[in-house]
Amino acid sequence: MSEEKKRILVADDDPSILDVLEIMLVEIGGYQVETTANGNSVLELGDNLPDLILLDLWMSGMDGREICTQLKSQATTRAIPVIIFSANRDIQTIAETAGADDYIAKPFQMNELLEKVRNCIADK
Repeated sequence: MSEEKKRILVADDDPSILDVLEIMLVEIGGYQVETTANGNSVLELGDNLPDLILLDLWMSGMDGREICTQLKSQATTRAIPVIIFSANRDIQTIAETAGADDYIAKPFQMNELLEKVRNCIADK
């Protein structure tokens, strides 16, 4: 019996980023991946909780900082690791303030992203 694949939710309003991350995480990382271009949908997970959330900082509607803060303030979602990613030069400070478990600056290297994902999921 094989171990169930870890599930990752990727939220970014850029479809090309979603495509690249999905391919990378599925093909190289071996994860099950769901994507959304609507940041607000991250807050509507219900019982279908992922093992990790990759969250872009700048999205239309509610931004990644607000979404992360809300996720980390709710009992049902606070234990889900969140990695915020952005080209913003203050990404480390923003991620720490929002309560994210980690951050990654764009542009990023594939190996760096996969390592951060592995570390966050292993810590869960």
